[in-house]
Amino acid sequence: MTNRDDLVAACDRLLEPERFKDYTANGLQVAGREGVARVMTGVTACQALLDEAVAWQADLLLVHHGYFWKNEPVTITGMKRRRLATLLAHDINLLAYHLPLDAHRELGNNAELGRRLGFTVTGCADGVLGEGLVWLGEPSSSFDAVGLARKVGQCLGREPLLIEAPGGGEIRRVAWCTGGAQDMIATAFEAGADAFISGEISERTTHLARELGIHYLAAGHHATERYGVQALGDRLAATFDLEHRFVDIDNPA
Repeated sequence: MTNRDDLVAACDRLLEPERFKDYTANGLQVAGREGVARVMTGVTACQALLDEAVAWQADLLLVHHGYFWKNEPVTITGMKRRRLATLLAHDINLLAYHLPLDAHRELGNNAELGRRLGFTVTGCADGVLGEGLVWLGEPSSSFDAVGLARKVGQCLGREPLLIEAPGGGEIRRVAWCTGGAQDMIATAFEAGADAFISGEISERTTHLARELGIHYLAAGHHATERYGVQALGDRLAATFDLEHRFVDIDNPA
């Protein structure tokens, strides 16, 4: 059994949330019981994940998308009330890390996605590694846009939406940023990337990709952000001798 505050402090030391200007509160969002033996991880603290945590008798739920986002309604009603009531009724802690878990150079979503896709990391387009969000790298094999899309689909178990830039050719430099980072495509282009991988796509993204001349792959917000929280959960389990279980709540977006 591990003390909750010791576990939270270890996460804060590892992820350094104070270095990020985020849209939500990072760290312990809802306090539950002090003793932690079972940690469940997931992408988003939706009701389905909360129900899994209750059924498994988790002591702490660790997620990438928690609650209390900037500009959301502050009233505790409806869906928000049901979610919080579930946590409080079962004394479950909710621990959430957003941008710090995207950016972490070893356990973050970008680091984990790049590792799974076999990219050799060469830097970051919008800051130093560990702080910036648009990662740069080189593929381990020779790909054109269709081949890269096939590789991403095989890795994530989800076929990405590919917007091919005119001209085609071999992809020598890749940029990626998990989640909803489609508007960072210009940053990826300016860094010299031939292709940019993120989670979502907007109407404007298609025109940007075609006119800038950079391939764009929308691989799914949820699909690209499944791995950082798993890596963090595994690290906590090994460090504190905890039981860890990741639950993937299906989400096609």
